Amino acid sequence: MAKRLVFLSVVPSPYQRDVFRALAARGRISLQVHYLERAAPDSPWPEPALAAWENILPGIVAGRGRWRSHLNWRVPRPRADETWIVNGAMTDLTTQRFIRCTGGHVPWLFWGELPSQPRGAWKRWLQRRQYAPLRRARAIVAVGERARAAYARLAPDTPVFNRPYACRLEAFAAAAAHRPRNPEPVFLFCGQMIARKGVDVLLRAFARLAHEGVAARLLLVGREADLPRFLAPLAPEIRARVSYAGFLPPDDLPAQFARADVFVLPSRHDGWGVVVNQAFGAGLPVICSDAVGAGLDLVQPERNGLLVAAGDESALAAAMRRFATSPALREACGAGAVRTASTLAPEHAAEFWEELAEKIAPRT
Repeated sequence: MAKRLVFLSVVPSPYQRDVFRALAARGRISLQVHYLERAAPDSPWPEPALAAWENILPGIVAGRGRWRSHLNWRVPRPRADETWIVNGAMTDLTTQRFIRCTGGHVPWLFWGELPSQPRGAWKRWLQRRQYAPLRRARAIVAVGERARAAYARLAPDTPVFNRPYACRLEAFAAAAAHRPRNPEPVFLFCGQMIARKGVDVLLRAFARLAHEGVAARLLLVGREADLPRFLAPLAPEIRARVSYAGFLPPDDLPAQFARADVFVLPSRHDGWGVVVNQAFGAGLPVICSDAVGAGLDLVQPERNGLLVAAGDESALAAAMRRFATSPALREACGAGAVRTASTLAPEHAAEFWEELAEKIAPRT
């Protein structure tokens, strides 16, 4: 087993920290986590108190959104007894500097979500240049099967593993134990109210159900963003069936999931989508688009949810109609959701990292 496992990550994400805590609690490795910054400007997470094995590297940040880049100094020089896991964007200066220079002295892995799918020859050429150092990694840990296939194409000689995100789900299960019996089925969406998340498609699909007389309600949770524009075309009687709870901190989410009967994530693109994990933790059937990494890996049609084509309003309305009109299907898929949630505990992810670290441990 590697004597020390060192993660170089972007920010203290609650979901990654659940896995880090599980690793630390197991006590089988010496853990260190270096973050490139304390929190992104648009981060939905409160700034955490750090554990003894965590620290924030000094540095500066440029850009915004998906194009933000870090330049950090005092990145520790890797020791001979360490294995490093790099979890940063390939457009990031600190990440590129490590994997091209410092990372050559010790075994290192790359851990990432689905790479972008560039259009145009020069953009694909630029991506190949950015990702070329991954050919020197001991392994790549991809978040989702679609990401695994993409990294296998970018670094064909590097072993690539699929390891879904894991997070603590006990609070969602506990809140769901007190789920009310809703007079009409409630569909829940949790995320930013933007087109990439498919909220416009969701509202149009829900409007179809309402026009057909299907009894249902829609609960929206997350940053408002473009929601007023998406709601504007809806008739007042349909808007009256849509509730908006606003943006909420992570600790308040289990109660919102417990108010619902079905979870919907119709994104046009989502590298993973941890809210799918949370929905399963709450025992909710999931309707997910085929552009969501978690949907492709976790949703089993007719067993714990339904998959629909991204952007397909008719398909989404049909899936929602099935759940709205079939309590038996909701019950069966809800039971399947609980079974799926049992496979997503952080302890399983911690065991994966321990076993992988042992395979590529520094040679002594």
